[in-house]
Amino acid sequence: MMRAYLYIALTVLLTVYGQIIIKWRVNQHAGVGAFADGALGYVFMLLLDPFVLSGLAAAFLAACTWMLAVSRLELSKAYPFVAMSFVLVPLAAWLFLAEGLSVRVLVGAALIVLGIAVSAS
Repeated sequence: MMRAYLYIALTVLLTVYGQIIIKWRVNQHAGVGAFADGALGYVFMLLLDPFVLSGLAAAFLAACTWMLAVSRLELSKAYPFVAMSFVLVPLAAWLFLAEGLSVRVLVGAALIVLGIAVSAS
């Protein structure tokens, strides 16, 4: 049973990593408007970025760890923990990307944590 929760934690952490790393790299590159071929050229250029590829690999690994988690737990027990990504992504964006963190986001995060606690009991 503990292994299932480890897989859930890995799923969440890999998801957070992927979101933060991709946002970081998107911020480093020129926007869609800078490409003559528009969105397709922009996305293709991002797909050549090794960091973006690591973020996509993290998403794939998150899917793998999720499959391992739900093979050991009922979906109704495992799924609420995935909501921790809605708490951790804004916190990581604040820490690593200098994005804002409003009171509204903090209250929402607290409510998510409360909801996870209620559903896990």
